[in-house]
Amino acid sequence: MLWLPLCVLLAGTAAAAPGSDQSEGAPVAAVHLVGAEDLIEISVFEIPDLNRTVRVSSQGTISLPLLGEIRVEGLTPMQVESRLRDELGRRYLQDPQVSVFVKEHGSSKVSVLGAVGKPGVYEMTGPRTLLQILSQAGGLRDDAAAELFLIRGANNGKSERVAIPVQDLMAHHDPALNVPIRSGDIISVPIEQEIYIYVDGAVRNPGRVDHPASRSITLLQAIAKAGGTTDRANLKEIQVLRKGEDGVQTLVQVNLKRIRKGKDLDPLLRDGDIVVVQETFF
Repeated sequence: MLWLPLCVLLAGTAAAAPGSDQSEGAPVAAVHLVGAEDLIEISVFEIPDLNRTVRVSSQGTISLPLLGEIRVEGLTPMQVESRLRDELGRRYLQDPQVSVFVKEHGSSKVSVLGAVGKPGVYEMTGPRTLLQILSQAGGLRDDAAAELFLIRGANNGKSERVAIPVQDLMAHHDPALNVPIRSGDIISVPIEQEIYIYVDGAVRNPGRVDHPASRSITLLQAIAKAGGTTDRANLKEIQVLRKGEDGVQTLVQVNLKRIRKGKDLDPLLRDGDIVVVQETFF
């Protein structure tokens, strides 16, 4: 499976149609891409014998007089016009004027998996964007990971997969991420994995602290999640116990007072770390 940047995945499949005035940074329009079972109307100006209403085959092609089989799946209507115009002009006509209209959308399906309200296979009766499909699938659950994945089949038989940051899509409303969805796409929303930190000793709620794996957690944050330190806490002698990949456990002494004053860095914790807040005896 290939990992590609968003711009590469969408190039040539959901780009603005030729001649559009879509400026850089503008919201991506949900341009319909011709797909299997679509019914398209083709008109050639002043040559009515070439006018046809044809249905796209399951292989993504149409059959036309003079031209034979032409592949149109994955193209916008304007791109189909351009292809037919080029073929007719190259073989038979001088500067032909061709128009293409999608008269009926075929049965387009997209799969939505993972941490959404209603996972399943959804039919699209027209153009849809990523946010529209997610909304149709019941939206993201609270346990959705920080990234979702758009998986799309490529002409070479392999799959292209691109990661889309959920925060940028949902909270920051980045229009470049609200991409047009095409038939056969798979939207995978992984469930957020968690790491576990154990905080013991002179804190108000000793025990396990759960934290999303996609976001870092520091010593101060872990102690705050454990309710904060008690009055008997020895802030100068905090211990962080960490087991390495070789199974050997290391111990690091941390001065919480110096961290709070900004004199020492607030260390990042890892999955399985044990924080021990010592008690003072005077």
